[in-house]
Amino acid sequence: MNQKMVRVLFALLRSAACGEPMREEEKALFDEAFLPEMTHLAKLHDVAHLLAYGLHQNGLAAMEGGEIEMMKAVFRYEQLAYELEALCGALEASGVDFMPLKGSVLRRYYAEPWMRTSCDVDVLVHKEDLECAVSALVSKLQYVKKENGTHDVSLFSPAGNHLELHFDLVKERLSAKAIRLLSAVWEQSEATREGEHRYEMSDEYFYFYHIAHMAKHFSIGGCGLRPFLDLWLLDRLETADEKKRDELLSEGELKTFADVVRGLSRVWFDGEEADALSLQVQDFLLYGGVYGSADNRVALRQSEKGGRLGYFLSRVFAPRAKLMHYYPILEKHPWLMPIMQVRRWFMIFRPDVARMAKGELKANRRVDGNRSDEMRTMLKNIGLE
Repeated sequence: MNQKMVRVLFALLRSAACGEPMREEEKALFDEAFLPEMTHLAKLHDVAHLLAYGLHQNGLAAMEGGEIEMMKAVFRYEQLAYELEALCGALEASGVDFMPLKGSVLRRYYAEPWMRTSCDVDVLVHKEDLECAVSALVSKLQYVKKENGTHDVSLFSPAGNHLELHFDLVKERLSAKAIRLLSAVWEQSEATREGEHRYEMSDEYFYFYHIAHMAKHFSIGGCGLRPFLDLWLLDRLETADEKKRDELLSEGELKTFADVVRGLSRVWFDGEEADALSLQVQDFLLYGGVYGSADNRVALRQSEKGGRLGYFLSRVFAPRAKLMHYYPILEKHPWLMPIMQVRRWFMIFRPDVARMAKGELKANRRVDGNRSDEMRTMLKNIGLE
């Protein structure tokens, strides 16, 4: 991988996100020949609008289709901002405590809020208020409920925008100590001035949650580079208490992982020298896209399940926790597990599921034992095994 191209790409993304020009030594490294590869990576990670804006802001060669990418990002932001305001109003009027998550919070740290794109709106409510919250959104805003999960409910607005209404924070693939901390979210939050029922996490807790969310995605194939830009911006906050942040990370057994990803964010956005582990993590992430690549996911699962056959069997016979994601009824009626296992197999007739299964089977044949061993070693080195 061309490290000059990588350095220029991240310098442009940083420049756009924080509204500051590139350094002269970074601009001197720019080569128009980098544009095709930079554009490919930017689109893969849903930051093409930032690349286009960074090029324009620094007076460099224009990216093909860059204006369209920026307009699309602005349009997406306006749609989601409207949806968030409307649903917050509906929940407030219904007396439901709620808390916006992820991009809805992180946008404030970017030079312009439209720069932090998202695919959906994420909001947390108390589990006991979930039914009331769903009812309010369906009756007041004509949302359509689509799917129940183990930690959220999926709904769609009349305009087709996706809402993930969480009643629990991410807990998959984290330590028991991290899970215990994430379960205390409401104790670590307080009401805002924007409404009696609108809550916000403390800075250190939101930071911990962001790292935990990265770790979860990391351990199943990759998290994309956008969370690294979020992290770099969070690390720049002058009001942050680094000691409190690190105390929570240590308590939740995520300090080692946090140190690695913070180090890589400084390599990418501050131009620090990369070590061997940073370069390995970079290779793992860059061509994986927003949610990681199939090869990464399969390699990690092979390392857990003992090879290709173990991985294949784990995909055919899903564990109870996985089945509960699709069929929450198993929480109260675990005896239904064999029936739900068979029912799950019939999902293969859905075109989207069939495409995903076909891609993973191909990846399972491609990925060898050496790649799986490398993935396991990397996870151990970054504190996730």
